Amino acid sequence: MFKFLKSINVYIENIKIGILALTPDNLCAFEYDTNWLKNGFSISPFHIPLKQGVFISKAEPFDGLFGVFNDSLPDGWNRLLIDRLLLKNKIDPSFLNPIERLSIVGSNGMGALIYKPENSFVNNKDSTDLKYIEQEVNKILNDNYTGNIETLVNKGGSSGGARPKILINIDNEEWIIKFKSSQDPKNIGILEYKYSLSAKKAGIIMSETKLFDNKYFAIKRFDRENNKRIHMHTVAGLLNASHRVLSLDYKTLMETTLALTKDMNEVEKMYRLMVFNILSSNKDDHSKNFSFIYKNNRWQISPAYDLVYSEGFNGQHTTTVLGEGNPKKEHLFDLAKEIGLNKKRYKTIFNEVFEATKNIKNLKG
Repeated sequence: MFKFLKSINVYIENIKIGILALTPDNLCAFEYDTNWLKNGFSISPFHIPLKQGVFISKAEPFDGLFGVFNDSLPDGWNRLLIDRLLLKNKIDPSFLNPIERLSIVGSNGMGALIYKPENSFVNNKDSTDLKYIEQEVNKILNDNYTGNIETLVNKGGSSGGARPKILINIDNEEWIIKFKSSQDPKNIGILEYKYSLSAKKAGIIMSETKLFDNKYFAIKRFDRENNKRIHMHTVAGLLNASHRVLSLDYKTLMETTLALTKDMNEVEKMYRLMVFNILSSNKDDHSKNFSFIYKNNRWQISPAYDLVYSEGFNGQHTTTVLGEGNPKKEHLFDLAKEIGLNKKRYKTIFNEVFEATKNIKNLKG
């Protein structure tokens, strides 16, 4: 039976971080556990610093939820799946509060955070047959089918984005496999795989990628390592900036990187990723497509993901460069100067990425 909740405990592995509760005015209150305060780290440094006291969220932009916990919630495809599953179980999803949605995520979320108590749905059937899963995906895309939706929900975890995807274990390694959405070109899997090869050639740090059955793009999860969960935080969650609003500039992204990591090498990595996105026309470069991970007791940029050709909104990049939605080389160089990168270094980065991407636009579907 579904448990309707007003509070939930937050963990990393088996260690309690704190408690998250709903206030009378439907905001969320969070307090760190005493032991976590002694030995842990801030899970969201800009909004929930590691100190005693109760933190109260703002109503916007995440419906009263802190950004770091909103990062755990699915959106797009997996939000659709969960809402269909709730309706199948005669639960109106519009009445669920954020705490209850986190309880559905439970231990199946991206990153390290785990939520207890958990609301899980029984799954009597599982499959690793990608063709079968694609058929089930297409049924949901084309109508209100809910027949085997439990399998897709359990395999989808809390991954975000519009593209259908599953989380799967292959030879004791955790992978994400993507499927075509109704708006994608037929060769989207091949396209994203080739983009990943180009990105690696350009010096972008990415997880291992594969192409299954010459069709399905797969990327190894960077939030799992040696059976350990790694805490991750999107820029959207870190800055409390909705990815649905065109409000992010790469200058802000660089400044955020320096403020969080205290490392110009990490800023340089973000600059290289920006150059790649611009030169490869990856215009869906919104605030959820940049993340940081907490690893080895420090914050660092996560490996890159969701790199593929996108026409963007009105043909412009979602994240601007000094206010420009269609930036030129001079805008990239001007930004490099403003954030204090070495002239020889930023020109070298541009040339390296240019060589790796000069033919990439010919790959678009």
